Amino acid sequence: MNYFWMIIKGVMMGIANIVPGVSGGTMAISLGIYDDMIYAISHLIKKWKNSLKILLPLGIGLAIGVVFFSYAIEFLLSQYTLPTALAFIGLILGGLPILFQEFRAAMKQKRVNLNITHIVVFLIFFILVIGMSLMQETQAHSAGLEVNLSNIVLLFFIGIVTSATMVVPGISGSLILMVFGYYYSIINTVTSFFDALRILNWESLIYNASLLFPFGVGILLGVFLISKIIEYLFIHYPSLTYSGIFGLIIASPFAIIYNTNALADLSSSNAISFTSIGIILLLIAFYLTYRLGKVKQPDSK
Repeated sequence: MNYFWMIIKGVMMGIANIVPGVSGGTMAISLGIYDDMIYAISHLIKKWKNSLKILLPLGIGLAIGVVFFSYAIEFLLSQYTLPTALAFIGLILGGLPILFQEFRAAMKQKRVNLNITHIVVFLIFFILVIGMSLMQETQAHSAGLEVNLSNIVLLFFIGIVTSATMVVPGISGSLILMVFGYYYSIINTVTSFFDALRILNWESLIYNASLLFPFGVGILLGVFLISKIIEYLFIHYPSLTYSGIFGLIIASPFAIIYNTNALADLSSSNAISFTSIGIILLLIAFYLTYRLGKVKQPDSK
């Protein structure tokens, strides 16, 4: 049953990774699996059996979330922007109570009290998320990518950067893709690949796989490298690391609202119904994340 819940949490992480302004790392923290996920990734070679107990079901769920929600994301964000944005804000904020408990435990472990350094670190990462949100490309590039050497190399390096932001809480990988101007191109490539797979169009399959493969390799490499760094920070500077994470997470609602242009719904004829539905979804999502965060996961250590 634990593995089933890990798959469900992976699905939610996968969905989070493709919503602009939402971080897969933030979702992992909200769901209470962040520490174990980082440990499993950074010790994948030395403790591969235990690591796979975490990463295999999580990876399956993540893939399901990315694939299926790639088809729905454009529709939901275009037709029901505010309710969708508020639902994701609820999913993220639902993890704050558990995160606060871990923050207090980290301070107790190192025998430190809240001080100016914690506040400075919080503000630095809070401002970082706000600044990155404001850097969003105003015009999205939705044209298809061409298979050539320059694009393959570029997608590899974009994959590394994007994966790092997927692991770091509060920084959205999809937002980074928007800043680079590749968000809609990647989403279209993913959906085109699975459309081709469904009808066994081998030419289209090979073409889209040629673009997704270097991007995927970059993601795997980036996730492994950044996990090593984050594990080091948790071991040596746990309370300061949590302070930074708090800054990243608390700034996330602004990033979601701003990058999805959700407030535009307030001027529509459906403003009252959208707001009411959105608040209800926010509360449901908050409770769902809070409860899922308390579900025990398989031990990777």
